[in-house]
Amino acid sequence: MALAAGTLLTAGGAPAAAQAGDSVPGERLAARRWFSDAKFGLFVHWGVYSQLGAGEWVMHNRKIGVADYEWLATTFNPTKFDAAAWVALAQRAGVRYITITSRHHDGFSMFKTAQTPYNIVDWTPFRRDPLRELADACHAAGIKLFFYYSQLDWHHPDYWPRGRTAWDNGRPDRGDWSHYVAFMNSQLAELLTRYGDVGGIWFDGMWDKPDAPWQLDSTYGLIHRLQPAALVVPNHHQRPRPGEDVQTFEQDLPGANSAGFNTSYVSGDVPLETSLTMNGSWGFNITDKDFKSVRTLVGYLVRAAGNGANLLLNVGPRPDGTISPEFTARLDSLGAWLNANGTAIYGTRAGPVPPRSWGATTRRGDTVFVHVLDWPDPLLPLPPLGARVRSAYQLRGRGAVPDVETAAGVTLALPPASADEPDRVIVVVTGGNAAPNRRGR
Repeated sequence: MALAAGTLLTAGGAPAAAQAGDSVPGERLAARRWFSDAKFGLFVHWGVYSQLGAGEWVMHNRKIGVADYEWLATTFNPTKFDAAAWVALAQRAGVRYITITSRHHDGFSMFKTAQTPYNIVDWTPFRRDPLRELADACHAAGIKLFFYYSQLDWHHPDYWPRGRTAWDNGRPDRGDWSHYVAFMNSQLAELLTRYGDVGGIWFDGMWDKPDAPWQLDSTYGLIHRLQPAALVVPNHHQRPRPGEDVQTFEQDLPGANSAGFNTSYVSGDVPLETSLTMNGSWGFNITDKDFKSVRTLVGYLVRAAGNGANLLLNVGPRPDGTISPEFTARLDSLGAWLNANGTAIYGTRAGPVPPRSWGATTRRGDTVFVHVLDWPDPLLPLPPLGARVRSAYQLRGRGAVPDVETAAGVTLALPPASADEPDRVIVVVTGGNAAPNRRGR
């Protein structure tokens, strides 16, 4: 994933344009609506780096030379990879889409490509294309597949001049940038023509060379020409630009910038997404056992939805292709929670009350879902909900929730919290004609 980035510029050096002026075709508008409804995705960081068990930045962090890393790649043989098992886990978890690393910053392609032999089919004893197998399994299960694609490359000789993450790893001190851009576009064309319908391309790494002539108009035009409904999701940490379809926030809720490298600007024109690790690592890290609790993960999912965003939750599979039990147990628990509470998440938009310390609200039509994550008192005061309250009840059990509505807002009498309930969901149906100062029963 990313380091902090500077100001993003266009290829000509001018500040990036806003998304609002785009003329967006109907296919992409429909895809954006689907994306906003999906709310929960599974991120997968998996590649040669998984073998060293130290995260996806290990080539850079240990300053491994190209020749040594190429040798490491020849030993990559994930014989226990089972695409159907991965997709079955995703289905149990309740995710609606999977985003997987087709190529990370190490430059190794996790798919069959004619553009370089440095790929999992031609370079390793595995000889299989896991992205093909995953695409087939996703299509069969009705889960959309997105491809993460790194614009940064620590291996390719034409990634020149080097960016801010460069070190002396044995590459020549020369290269042809136009060849590199053509290489990327050719690989993207393969991903968009050989794997069936693709949900979109998730870009990362442009922050390494923010002022380079990336020729984004050409690249984005290629994507939308080959698959008109495919979404462009750029992890450049800046305002959306023309041709981009989603604003994503890395390790952050929209606008929070607690990670220090995201923008505090939140677009009102495109769907939003928060990407998050379950522990502290994206790629497999054998010593990182600092896993977030299920309660914490439910809180992230709820707060993302309360911000009008999806949660893209990451797993880092082992080098043999299996997913460790710490990940699977949490995904299964999230799936069980969504099975009971998903109506308050899927297909919703940000609610009338922005996320607070106690929780968040989501909305679907005239129904407001009040997600109470951390509130010890029996009464929860809310500001006005934008329409008068007709009724309020618990989502689980459907017991009535007494409420008092005045011109100042609505106060809910909360049911007691149980130890196994990370989120008390109160359903508030609005649109009634009751007068202010109405007391609920």
